[in-house]
Amino acid sequence: MAAPLDDKTRAIITACVPALEGHGLAITTEMYRRLLANPAIRDLFNISHQKDGEQPRALALAVLAYARHINDPGVLGAMVERIAEKHVGLNILPEHYPYVAEALLGAIGHVLGDAATPEILDAWGKAYWFLADILIGREKEIYEAHEAAPGGWVGWRPFRVARRVRESETVTSFELVPTDGQPVMRHQPGQYLSFRLDVPGHGSQRRNYSISSAPDDSVYRISVRRIEGGVVSDWLHASVDEGTELLVSAPAGDFVLEQAPAITLLSAGVGLTPLMSMLDTLMGAGNAPALHYIHATRTPQTEAFGSHVRTLAAGGRIRHDVFYSRETPADDVVDAGTTQHAGHLTPEWLKAQVQPGGVYYICGPDAFMRSMVATLKEAGVPGKAIRFEFFGSAADAELAA
Repeated sequence: MAAPLDDKTRAIITACVPALEGHGLAITTEMYRRLLANPAIRDLFNISHQKDGEQPRALALAVLAYARHINDPGVLGAMVERIAEKHVGLNILPEHYPYVAEALLGAIGHVLGDAATPEILDAWGKAYWFLADILIGREKEIYEAHEAAPGGWVGWRPFRVARRVRESETVTSFELVPTDGQPVMRHQPGQYLSFRLDVPGHGSQRRNYSISSAPDDSVYRISVRRIEGGVVSDWLHASVDEGTELLVSAPAGDFVLEQAPAITLLSAGVGLTPLMSMLDTLMGAGNAPALHYIHATRTPQTEAFGSHVRTLAAGGRIRHDVFYSRETPADDVVDAGTTQHAGHLTPEWLKAQVQPGGVYYICGPDAFMRSMVATLKEAGVPGKAIRFEFFGSAADAELAA
C-alpha cells in the first residue's frame, strides 16, 4: 500500500488547482508530446486519440480531479479502477511508469515556467508516485487474476478470425478463437478486448473493442463500426478475413453487468456492442429480470443485431424500443413486441419509462450519454443505478465526473 502523502505535499497540490484549471490541457498535451517521442512508449498508445486531442483532454480531467481530491483520494476509486483496467488491457507494466513521471514533471516545468518551483515539482513527484503505486498494485492484482482464471492469460495471445458477419451497412462482427486451441477466459458481460495490431502503412496500433457475445469458454466476438478514414476500422473491414491472426490481451474493463430486479439497456449507434453481451447473458439466465432494451440509430440499415433483438421481443422476453433519426417509419409502429419510433430519443420520452429500483446501462456517443445520464438523474434515478461506458478516453468533463 502506498504511504500517505504528507500535509505539506497535499497543501501544495491543492494550491495548484487554479493553475490546472487554466493550463491542465497544455500540460498534458506537452506531456504526451514528450512521451510519444520515445518509440517504445509511443506504441502503447492509441495515436488516433492523440490526433483528435481526446487523450490529453481525458488526462487533464483526471489530473485535475486528483488535485481537487488530494485530501480524500478514496473518492476517486472508480476512476482508478477504470484506469487500471485500461492499463492491463494494454499491458502497461511497472517499468513504464518512470517514463510518464519524467514526461509529466517536465511538462509542468515547461508550461508553468518559473512558477514551477522546485518545491512544486517535488510535491507533484510525490503525488504522482503515490497514485502510481496504487495503480501498480491494483494492476498486479488484475494480472494475477487473469493468469489464474481458467483459460486466462497475461500478455498478447494469438487469435484467429474464425468467422466474420456483416451486421449492418456499417458494422461487421469478427468471431475470434485462440490459435493454440485452448479455452479462453470467460469475460464479464460489458468488458472489452485490447488488440496489438500491425496495420500496413501505419505500423503498430492499439485498439479496444467491446465483446458483443455472451461469455463463452472458446470464442469471443467483437463488432466494429467502419469509420470513414479510420486507420484500424477501415483495415479490419477491408482486409481482415477469416483465418487472419490478431494479437489479443485478456478481457478487461469495469463496465460490467450486475444482477438487479429491473434492468434497462440504453444504447446509440455502435454503443450497443457491450449491451449485446449483457442482453444475451440475461436471456441465458434461468431467472431473467424485467428487461427493457432501448436503442437509437439512424436508419434500419444501420441497425446492427436488429433481427436478433426483434426475435427476443417477439417471444415476450424483453420490451424493445428502437428510434430512427433518419428515414424513419411512421411514429410508434408496434411490430411483434418491438416499438419503432420516428426521430430522436427524447428526455421526455425516457422520463416516462423510468422503473423504480431499476438499474440503467448506457453506451453511445458522449453527447447521447450526457443527455441520458442527466435525464435519468432528473427523473430521480440515483447515481449508483446509472452505469455507462466510454469508447476511447473519458474526455467529457460531466461524464468523467
